Amino acid sequence: MNTTFTFPFGQPVETLKQQDKELPKSHFVLGVYASAVHARWVYNGKQMVAALAVASEPYIFWRGEGAEDIIAKIEIQPGAGTLKAVPQNMNGPSGRSLDECFLTPLGISRKEAWLCDIVPRSCRNPKQAKAIEEKYEHSSMTKYNLPKASLPPVPNPLCDDKRRDEILAELKESGAGTIVLLGDEPVKWLQSVSGCQEKRLADFGDKADTYGKPHGINIGGKEYKVLPLAHPRQVSKLGIHSPKWNKLHQGWMAAKKAEKT
Repeated sequence: MNTTFTFPFGQPVETLKQQDKELPKSHFVLGVYASAVHARWVYNGKQMVAALAVASEPYIFWRGEGAEDIIAKIEIQPGAGTLKAVPQNMNGPSGRSLDECFLTPLGISRKEAWLCDIVPRSCRNPKQAKAIEEKYEHSSMTKYNLPKASLPPVPNPLCDDKRRDEILAELKESGAGTIVLLGDEPVKWLQSVSGCQEKRLADFGDKADTYGKPHGINIGGKEYKVLPLAHPRQVSKLGIHSPKWNKLHQGWMAAKKAEKT
Protein backbone atom coordinates (compact mmCIF):
# COMPACT_ATOMS: atom_id res chain seq x y z
CA MET A 1 0.00 0.00 0.00
CA ASN A 2 1.22 3.49 -0.84
CA THR A 3 0.21 5.70 2.10
CA THR A 4 1.72 8.82 0.51
CA PHE A 5 -1.19 9.30 -1.90
CA THR A 6 -4.89 9.58 -1.08
CA PHE A 7 -8.18 9.94 -2.94
CA PRO A 8 -10.78 12.59 -2.14
CA PHE A 9 -12.41 11.66 1.21
CA GLY A 10 -9.26 9.92 2.40
CA GLN A 11 -8.97 6.44 0.90
CA PRO A 12 -5.33 5.40 0.29
CA VAL A 13 -4.06 4.89 -3.25
CA GLU A 14 -3.14 1.20 -3.39
CA THR A 15 -0.51 -0.49 -5.52
CA LEU A 16 -2.17 -3.21 -7.61
CA LYS A 17 -0.38 -6.43 -8.52
CA GLN A 18 -1.29 -9.79 -9.97
CA GLN A 19 -3.17 -11.71 -7.28
CA ASP A 20 -3.49 -15.13 -8.85
CA LYS A 21 0.04 -16.55 -9.03
CA GLU A 22 -0.86 -20.14 -9.81
CA LEU A 23 1.69 -20.99 -12.50
CA PRO A 24 2.48 -21.21 -15.23
CA LYS A 25 0.58 -18.53 -17.13
CA SER A 26 0.42 -18.66 -20.91
CA HIS A 27 0.02 -14.91 -21.52
CA PHE A 28 1.54 -11.81 -19.91
CA VAL A 29 -0.75 -8.80 -20.48
CA LEU A 30 0.78 -5.34 -20.08
CA GLY A 31 -1.50 -2.30 -19.75
CA VAL A 32 -0.79 1.35 -18.95
CA TYR A 33 -2.09 2.39 -15.52
CA ALA A 34 -4.74 1.28 -13.06
CA SER A 35 -8.17 2.86 -12.93
CA ALA A 36 -10.23 3.65 -9.84
CA VAL A 37 -13.62 3.21 -8.22
CA HIS A 38 -15.79 6.16 -9.22
CA ALA A 39 -18.74 7.62 -7.32
CA ARG A 40 -21.23 10.46 -7.76
CA TRP A 41 -20.79 13.15 -5.12
CA VAL A 42 -24.07 14.79 -4.11
CA TYR A 43 -24.45 17.73 -1.72
CA ASN A 44 -27.86 19.06 -0.59
CA GLY A 45 -29.49 17.29 -3.53
CA LYS A 46 -27.07 18.91 -5.98
CA GLN A 47 -24.56 16.91 -7.99
CA MET A 48 -21.07 18.17 -7.23
CA VAL A 49 -19.13 15.68 -9.41
CA ALA A 50 -20.67 13.08 -11.72
CA ALA A 51 -17.84 10.56 -11.45
CA LEU A 52 -15.20 11.23 -8.82
CA ALA A 53 -12.33 8.77 -8.25
CA VAL A 54 -12.68 7.76 -4.58
CA ALA A 55 -10.85 4.43 -4.15
CA SER A 56 -8.42 2.06 -5.80
CA GLU A 57 -9.70 -0.83 -7.85
CA PRO A 58 -9.96 -3.97 -5.69
CA TYR A 59 -7.84 -5.88 -8.23
CA ILE A 60 -5.96 -5.23 -11.44
CA PHE A 61 -8.24 -4.82 -14.49
CA TRP A 62 -11.29 -4.77 -12.20
CA ARG A 63 -14.61 -5.53 -13.90
CA GLY A 64 -16.67 -3.14 -11.77
CA GLU A 65 -18.53 -5.58 -9.56
CA GLY A 66 -19.15 -4.60 -5.95
CA ALA A 67 -18.73 -0.87 -6.60
CA GLU A 68 -21.75 0.10 -4.49
CA ASP A 69 -20.39 -1.81 -1.49
CA ILE A 70 -16.97 -0.18 -1.81
CA ILE A 71 -18.53 3.29 -2.04
CA ALA A 72 -20.86 2.64 0.92
CA LYS A 73 -17.90 1.93 3.21
CA ILE A 74 -16.25 5.31 2.57
CA GLU A 75 -16.92 7.61 5.53
CA ILE A 76 -17.63 11.25 4.72
CA GLN A 77 -17.41 14.07 7.23
CA PRO A 78 -20.85 15.20 8.51
CA GLY A 79 -22.44 17.82 6.30
CA ALA A 80 -20.20 17.15 3.29
CA GLY A 81 -22.84 15.29 1.31
CA THR A 82 -23.00 11.68 0.16
CA LEU A 83 -21.38 9.39 -2.36
CA LYS A 84 -23.71 7.49 -4.65
CA ALA A 85 -23.25 4.83 -7.30
CA VAL A 86 -22.52 5.88 -10.87
CA PRO A 87 -23.96 4.07 -13.91
CA GLN A 88 -22.59 0.54 -14.07
CA ASN A 89 -20.61 1.15 -17.25
CA MET A 90 -18.50 3.84 -15.52
CA ASN A 91 -16.73 1.39 -13.20
CA GLY A 92 -14.51 -1.38 -14.57
CA PRO A 93 -14.86 -0.75 -18.33
CA SER A 94 -11.22 -1.62 -19.08
CA GLY A 95 -11.52 -4.89 -17.19
CA ARG A 96 -14.65 -5.90 -19.07
CA SER A 97 -13.00 -4.89 -22.33
CA LEU A 98 -9.96 -7.00 -21.50
CA ASP A 99 -12.08 -10.11 -20.98
CA GLU A 100 -14.45 -9.64 -23.88
CA CYS A 101 -12.21 -8.11 -26.54
CA PHE A 102 -8.79 -9.60 -25.80
CA LEU A 103 -8.79 -12.74 -23.66
CA THR A 104 -11.93 -14.35 -25.13
CA PRO A 105 -10.76 -13.90 -28.75
CA LEU A 106 -7.41 -15.41 -27.74
CA GLY A 107 -9.26 -18.38 -26.27
CA ILE A 108 -7.94 -17.91 -22.73
CA SER A 109 -9.34 -16.99 -19.33
CA ARG A 110 -7.92 -14.81 -16.59
CA LYS A 111 -6.61 -17.95 -14.92
CA GLU A 112 -4.20 -18.30 -17.83
CA ALA A 113 -3.08 -14.66 -17.89
CA TRP A 114 -0.71 -12.61 -15.74
CA LEU A 115 -1.96 -9.02 -15.68
CA CYS A 116 0.32 -6.04 -15.18
CA ASP A 117 0.19 -2.25 -15.59
CA ILE A 118 3.17 -0.01 -16.27
CA VAL A 119 1.93 2.26 -13.49
CA PRO A 120 0.39 -0.08 -10.88
CA ARG A 121 -1.85 2.52 -9.25
CA SER A 122 -4.51 5.08 -10.08
CA CYS A 123 -3.43 8.39 -11.59
CA ARG A 124 -5.00 11.83 -11.72
CA ASN A 125 -6.00 12.63 -15.29
CA PRO A 126 -6.83 16.26 -16.29
CA LYS A 127 -10.59 15.75 -15.85
CA GLN A 128 -10.17 14.37 -12.33
CA ALA A 129 -7.67 17.10 -11.47
CA LYS A 130 -10.19 19.77 -12.47
CA ALA A 131 -12.99 18.15 -10.46
CA ILE A 132 -10.80 17.86 -7.37
CA GLU A 133 -9.49 21.41 -7.64
CA GLU A 134 -12.78 23.15 -8.39
CA LYS A 135 -15.25 21.11 -6.31
CA TYR A 136 -13.26 19.48 -3.54
CA GLU A 137 -10.25 21.57 -2.60
CA HIS A 138 -11.21 25.24 -2.91
CA SER A 139 -14.25 25.31 -0.68
CA SER A 140 -15.24 21.90 0.66
CA MET A 141 -11.94 21.02 2.33
CA THR A 142 -11.97 24.15 4.45
CA LYS A 143 -15.67 24.13 5.23
CA TYR A 144 -15.95 20.48 6.22
CA ASN A 145 -12.36 19.72 7.23
CA LEU A 146 -12.03 17.14 4.46
CA PRO A 147 -8.70 15.31 4.09
CA LYS A 148 -6.41 16.61 1.37
CA ALA A 149 -6.60 14.66 -1.89
CA SER A 150 -3.17 13.74 -3.21
CA LEU A 151 -4.08 11.51 -6.15
CA PRO A 152 -0.82 11.44 -8.13
CA PRO A 153 -0.54 12.67 -11.72
CA VAL A 154 0.39 10.39 -14.59
CA PRO A 155 4.19 10.11 -14.26
CA ASN A 156 6.49 11.45 -16.94
CA PRO A 157 8.21 9.37 -18.11
CA LEU A 158 5.61 6.71 -17.53
CA CYS A 159 8.17 3.99 -16.90
CA ASP A 160 11.51 4.67 -15.20
CA ASP A 161 14.39 2.19 -14.96
CA LYS A 162 13.20 0.77 -11.63
CA ARG A 163 9.69 0.10 -12.87
CA ARG A 164 11.03 -1.30 -16.16
CA ASP A 165 12.98 -3.94 -14.23
CA GLU A 166 10.04 -4.70 -11.92
CA ILE A 167 7.85 -5.49 -14.92
CA LEU A 168 10.60 -7.64 -16.39
CA ALA A 169 10.78 -9.56 -13.11
CA GLU A 170 7.01 -10.12 -13.21
CA LEU A 171 7.28 -11.40 -16.78
CA LYS A 172 9.90 -13.93 -15.74
CA GLU A 173 7.89 -14.98 -12.68
CA SER A 174 4.77 -15.51 -14.78
CA GLY A 175 6.40 -18.16 -16.96
CA ALA A 176 4.38 -16.83 -19.91
CA GLY A 177 5.58 -17.34 -23.44
CA THR A 178 3.28 -14.77 -25.04
CA ILE A 179 3.31 -11.04 -24.25
CA VAL A 180 0.18 -9.00 -25.04
CA LEU A 181 0.92 -5.28 -25.32
CA LEU A 182 -2.02 -2.88 -24.93
CA GLY A 183 -1.07 0.28 -26.82
CA ASP A 184 1.94 2.52 -27.34
CA GLU A 185 3.33 2.71 -23.81
CA PRO A 186 3.73 -1.06 -23.40
CA VAL A 187 5.50 -1.11 -26.78
CA LYS A 188 7.95 1.46 -25.41
CA TRP A 189 8.60 -0.83 -22.45
CA LEU A 190 9.28 -3.73 -24.82
CA GLN A 191 11.75 -1.64 -26.79
CA SER A 192 13.57 -0.73 -23.59
CA VAL A 193 14.10 -4.35 -22.51
CA SER A 194 14.58 -6.05 -25.88
CA GLY A 195 16.23 -3.44 -28.09
CA CYS A 196 13.62 -4.01 -30.80
CA GLN A 197 13.25 -1.28 -33.42
CA GLU A 198 9.52 -0.74 -32.84
CA LYS A 199 8.75 2.15 -30.48
CA ARG A 200 4.97 2.44 -30.90
CA LEU A 201 2.05 0.25 -31.83
CA ALA A 202 1.88 1.45 -35.43
CA ASP A 203 5.46 0.31 -36.02
CA PHE A 204 4.26 -3.29 -35.70
CA GLY A 205 1.56 -2.76 -38.30
CA ASP A 206 -1.47 -0.53 -38.67
CA LYS A 207 -3.22 -2.20 -41.58
CA ALA A 208 -5.81 -4.96 -41.61
CA ASP A 209 -3.27 -7.52 -42.79
CA THR A 210 -0.59 -6.56 -40.23
CA TYR A 211 -2.46 -5.54 -37.07
CA GLY A 212 -2.35 -8.03 -34.21
CA LYS A 213 0.09 -10.39 -35.89
CA PRO A 214 2.51 -12.25 -33.59
CA HIS A 215 6.17 -11.24 -33.56
CA GLY A 216 9.14 -13.11 -32.20
CA ILE A 217 11.15 -11.12 -29.64
CA ASN A 218 14.21 -12.07 -27.60
CA ILE A 219 14.35 -10.70 -24.05
CA GLY A 220 17.34 -11.61 -21.94
CA GLY A 221 18.12 -14.67 -24.03
CA LYS A 222 14.55 -16.03 -24.00
CA GLU A 223 12.26 -16.06 -27.04
CA TYR A 224 8.75 -14.69 -26.63
CA LYS A 225 5.77 -14.30 -28.93
CA VAL A 226 4.54 -10.70 -28.82
CA LEU A 227 1.01 -9.60 -29.72
CA PRO A 228 0.86 -5.78 -30.10
CA LEU A 229 -2.77 -4.66 -29.75
CA ALA A 230 -4.66 -1.42 -29.20
CA HIS A 231 -5.47 -0.14 -25.73
CA PRO A 232 -8.94 -1.05 -24.33
CA ARG A 233 -9.84 2.65 -24.56
CA GLN A 234 -9.59 2.41 -28.35
CA VAL A 235 -11.13 -1.03 -28.63
CA SER A 236 -14.25 -0.33 -26.55
CA LYS A 237 -14.61 3.39 -27.34
CA LEU A 238 -13.97 4.49 -23.77
CA GLY A 239 -14.01 8.26 -24.04
CA ILE A 240 -11.71 9.83 -26.61
CA HIS A 241 -10.58 7.06 -28.96
CA SER A 242 -9.24 6.37 -32.43
CA PRO A 243 -11.78 5.02 -34.96
CA LYS A 244 -8.84 3.58 -36.89
CA TRP A 245 -7.58 1.39 -34.04
CA ASN A 246 -11.12 0.45 -33.10
CA LYS A 247 -11.84 -0.79 -36.63
CA LEU A 248 -8.57 -2.70 -36.83
CA HIS A 249 -9.24 -4.47 -33.55
CA GLN A 250 -12.81 -5.34 -34.52
CA GLY A 251 -11.37 -6.95 -37.64
CA TRP A 252 -8.84 -8.85 -35.52
CA MET A 253 -11.62 -10.12 -33.24
CA ALA A 254 -13.67 -11.27 -36.23
CA ALA A 255 -10.66 -13.13 -37.64
CA LYS A 256 -10.05 -14.84 -34.29
CA LYS A 257 -13.68 -15.91 -34.14
CA ALA A 258 -13.50 -17.28 -37.68
CA GLU A 259 -10.45 -19.35 -36.76
CA LYS A 260 -12.53 -21.20 -34.17
CA THR A 261 -15.36 -22.13 -36.55
